[in-house]
Amino acid sequence: MIALSLAEVAALLDGELLLPAATSAETALSENTTPSETMVDGSVQTDSRLVEPGSIFFALPGEETDGHLFAASAADAGAALIVVDHPLELAVPQLVVADGYQALAALARGVVARVRERGTLTVIAITGSNGKTTTKNMLRAVLETEGPTVAPHGSFNNHVGAPVSMLRVDYDTRYLIVEMGASGTGQISHLMSIVTPDISVVLKVGLAHAGNFGGVDAIADEKAAIVRGLPATAIAVLNADDGRVVRMAEQTAASVRWFGLASSANPRAENVEATAAGTSFTLVSGTDRRRVQLRILGEHHVMNALAAIAVATALDIPLDRSIPAIEDVARAARWRMEVLTPSPGIIVINDAYNASPDSTAAALKTLAQIVTPEQRSVAVLGEMAELGEFADEEHDRIGRLTVRLNVRKLIVVGHRARHIHNAAGLEGSWDGESVLVESADEAYDLLSEELRPGDVVLVKSSNSAGLRFLGDRIGGLSESTS
Repeated sequence: MIALSLAEVAALLDGELLLPAATSAETALSENTTPSETMVDGSVQTDSRLVEPGSIFFALPGEETDGHLFAASAADAGAALIVVDHPLELAVPQLVVADGYQALAALARGVVARVRERGTLTVIAITGSNGKTTTKNMLRAVLETEGPTVAPHGSFNNHVGAPVSMLRVDYDTRYLIVEMGASGTGQISHLMSIVTPDISVVLKVGLAHAGNFGGVDAIADEKAAIVRGLPATAIAVLNADDGRVVRMAEQTAASVRWFGLASSANPRAENVEATAAGTSFTLVSGTDRRRVQLRILGEHHVMNALAAIAVATALDIPLDRSIPAIEDVARAARWRMEVLTPSPGIIVINDAYNASPDSTAAALKTLAQIVTPEQRSVAVLGEMAELGEFADEEHDRIGRLTVRLNVRKLIVVGHRARHIHNAAGLEGSWDGESVLVESADEAYDLLSEELRPGDVVLVKSSNSAGLRFLGDRIGGLSESTS
């Protein structure tokens, strides 16, 4: 984070600064300054285990625990300031605020505004029901070749993770990439209140978190917030193949650029081919036609690559620099279409960090596309969470799709995913190819007995189902590497 005095932080957060008496005296004597003028420039953390000397620790209340319980640990680790909603007995400066989450947003808002005043920072925001993290990683690979770039770690895209990521900027940062996710109404508007992007990207509208919204139209309205708040000087990069995204062009004052497979898109992709070695397509951008070879599995990632190229083009970065950077991205992200080879002849695709109906269908289609006649396709599927009233129907649809794609073996893990197994069994061509087990351990035991050279195994579920660790186990990685 940029350097700010304790007094400046207190002003930005509208909080009451409490200084321990001993610390105040020592600071005044050693630095010949008032304690409130003490500068802080360390990382901003909400997890006490990540605190380092000089960090600012936000003690946030949560559903399962309360950050105030770990404030002492943060102090012991060297935190320079602890943000709390009530005073604690600590020998470090504290800032008492009315709402820790709003205070975190306020700090991010203030820091980014100060950096932008220098006139060298460009902010790119990305949203979509699927593909945010992959697109972010591709775009980061491009922008890092152009100048200092800050992008979220993992999927830091909610009301906590996004501002924490923003706070990593400094006065040398040229590009800030922000993922804007939403599991409920108003969350993207909240993130837009922290920072107004120069470029906003909308990838896709699907049923991810549908149970929290009540339907796909409400999800589309939430995603549209990322372009509704843009000024006329900004750019909206939109998916020309998704009708709900297309309609967002009517809701923004920004200029619009389209990406996709549609003939109206620029850039667009033609002749898409997916194999076990990656995914290739012909890129059409203006008058340029170039063959692009992604190392990432799955034709659905072509759209993510197109979105990244569209942003790069909007930033006047030539294809000669953007394409090689994207081609060099080895995987979408940890536990996202991650290819593991536990033994000769066996391929494991660990895609169990998250799952929605769209991403699960895309992963299954990729599995079906990349297997050769000599190979056997195996799908290990768990629950797709947060679908609410759509859960039974969507799990049923995935079960039927698995059969229709001619996946040879299906292992369904957990009671909440049982409709996948039940629907697969109702398809007349199947007899015993689907197995329902209660736990990941049971699935592992079954796979240990049945896997043979020539098998290509897809592991797919929502994060809450925990199958990403099963994917690591059968892929030859220990859980400790996660």
